[in-house]
Amino acid sequence: MPELPEVETVRRGVAEAFTGRRITDVAATGRRTIRRHADAAELVGRSRGQVLDAVDRHGKYLMLRLGGGDVIVVHLGMSGQLLRADAGDPPPRHTHVVWSFDSGPELRFVDPRTFGEVFVTGHDPAGVLPELALLGPDALEGLPSWRTLAAVLDGRRTRLKPLLLDQHRIAGIGNIYADEILFAAKLAGDRPAESLTTAEIRRLHAAIGDILRTAVAHRGSSLADAQYRDVDGAAGDYQLHHTVYAREGQPCVRCGRLIVRRREMGRSSFSCPRCQR
Repeated sequence: MPELPEVETVRRGVAEAFTGRRITDVAATGRRTIRRHADAAELVGRSRGQVLDAVDRHGKYLMLRLGGGDVIVVHLGMSGQLLRADAGDPPPRHTHVVWSFDSGPELRFVDPRTFGEVFVTGHDPAGVLPELALLGPDALEGLPSWRTLAAVLDGRRTRLKPLLLDQHRIAGIGNIYADEILFAAKLAGDRPAESLTTAEIRRLHAAIGDILRTAVAHRGSSLADAQYRDVDGAAGDYQLHHTVYAREGQPCVRCGRLIVRRREMGRSSFSCPRCQR
């Protein structure tokens, strides 16, 4: 599933290519993709004729803000892609939503596994989208200090890795970056959150920022399934810099001990048994 660095890379690409352009038409043919709407009419009616003012992100959600005040929310799910393409190019299989603009290329939402979604919504007077109100602070922008993170961890008996994956606590981190962050912070994923010392919380806070910013700089991680691509169809390369994720049986870059893999909550977790405590 695309995580924060991949979604941020897509956000930047969409913003660069489409901000300031007017949506002239919307074709929504994927019923499961627009499942929050009774039919395509609402999505089309509230988007057509609107100028795309800005493209924001919270956690793994993209928010395409329209001039009339509505917001198109996009979640890529496990295999979703937002791709820029010339209007005359044949759409790839599993193209579920297409936005046409007043000039230039169109924007296509492609999603083979259909776990992603697209919907249009408004916001309350405070500017909060009701559908995203229960998300925790954004992992990259919403944890300005280690004390902010300490408040998230305070009194939690939950193990560290499940807490990092809980989008209601911290939004944007998934399986890949949870493992990379925990290794960078020298923390075991099965530690209870409440057991961390101040020094360990500081390390974890620094690791979250460092890993996510570096991954964004490398335009995210494209794994063997090749399902994550940026708006131009290009892969990221942060997978070449993973220290533990998918490196089972390889030597730890820090101490040389072999990386181990464990199954937790239906996911694979990778760690160094010596460095992470």
